[in-house]
Amino acid sequence: MQPVVTVGLDGSPASLAAARWAADEAEKRRLTLRLLHAWPLLAPEPARRPSEVDQNYWAKRLVHTAQAELQTRHPGLTVVGSLVAEDAHEALLRAASEAEMLVLGSRGMEAVESYFMGEVSLPVVARAERPVVLVRAEPADEDRAPAPPARVVVALKLHTAGDGLLDFAFHTAAARGAPLLAVHGRSVPLHARMPWGADHAVTEEMTKDAREALGDALRPWQEKYPQVEVAESIRLASPAKAVVRAAEGAALLVVGRRAHRRGTGHHLGPIAQAAIHHGRCPVAVVPHD
Repeated sequence: MQPVVTVGLDGSPASLAAARWAADEAEKRRLTLRLLHAWPLLAPEPARRPSEVDQNYWAKRLVHTAQAELQTRHPGLTVVGSLVAEDAHEALLRAASEAEMLVLGSRGMEAVESYFMGEVSLPVVARAERPVVLVRAEPADEDRAPAPPARVVVALKLHTAGDGLLDFAFHTAAARGAPLLAVHGRSVPLHARMPWGADHAVTEEMTKDAREALGDALRPWQEKYPQVEVAESIRLASPAKAVVRAAEGAALLVVGRRAHRRGTGHHLGPIAQAAIHHGRCPVAVVPHD
């Protein structure tokens, strides 16, 4: 199958923002964009039927309207629509396995109204075989001047930083012509906390060890992507808080999720949860070993 970026459409502002983000990313990566709308009650497609009695009319209109807008914005991009008559959860999981990435709308910690985000997105993020990107609704002012390329931020645990996570982060930064910031957060242990602050000797040793490990993890990828400008950040704070703060103003925050073997449970770690619920920029959750 031809490589694609797939976006789930449900008609919400967040899903339309996700479609616009996905179109930009597909164009940068020179991939096809697939607009997917899944609903169990879609009827089998008839040979010919007038719109007033077509049960799928509104689903078709949703996809066709988005397709027309994106094709106008990106005339060189191949955009295909896809209506799937099945449960959205299963349709998105299968679509994710067939795509370079799956893009969905996100509402963060706001009231959940979207079908995708309310009942489908988080389980899909936790189970998908490929990266899933969550995008919030855009600000009302869509005619603002384009900003210079913002950095891509990747959160690293160091000892569990899988190749898939770093490959995705570096490849995305290279495609965007954007700098990459690698962030590692590490909480100060209780024995090093003093009434007046943290023990300087302990924090200095922690920072030194983390910087060496971070450099070792990044070095092979800097050699593979020499065009990407890379910066490192070691923060002695809760990893989840460190990552969310570092991602302020970023173009994309990339976090990892341990891939689960068949038959095991599916869940998101605290860093991924914090990024999804509190991060203001798009968040890519990448499964890795």
